[in-house]
Amino acid sequence: MAKKQKKNNGGTPATVALAAAGTPFTLHAYEHDPASPSYGEEAAVALGVSPDRVFKTLVADVDGELTVAVVPVAGQLDLKALASAVGGKRAAMADPAAAERTTGYVRGGISPLGQRKRLRTVLDASASDHASICVSAGRRGLEVELSPADLAALTSAVVAPIGRA
Repeated sequence: MAKKQKKNNGGTPATVALAAAGTPFTLHAYEHDPASPSYGEEAAVALGVSPDRVFKTLVADVDGELTVAVVPVAGQLDLKALASAVGGKRAAMADPAAAERTTGYVRGGISPLGQRKRLRTVLDASASDHASICVSAGRRGLEVELSPADLAALTSAVVAPIGRA
């Protein structure tokens, strides 16, 4: 059955990875506005979902190693907390071109799932407050809804408090 789902039109590496793993998910598409200042907030509004349930995927450089941070769109990434969560000392946002090249996705559409090169991942602990969360499905205007536990398992994520209001 996973093979059949892989051939779906509009599939992305993220949805292919979810289907291959047999993980339950719901796909949500919406019309992306290129002028939108915040991809995550745009998704929350378009889908009618609380911004604390829509998570953005950010790529940071922790001590020279690219690391994925998944935090609510309603808040910000605490770089110091991210570094601490992976046993690092310093973290800074990654160069956008390096993030795109390494993950295989474009900014605003980077998914924590199905990346070209699997990066270590940290999921904000607030995700556990929800039965399901939404993250990018690998394309602007496309979100995938799944359980935080499934996301953590599929990405081998560390779950830690890395977001701040």
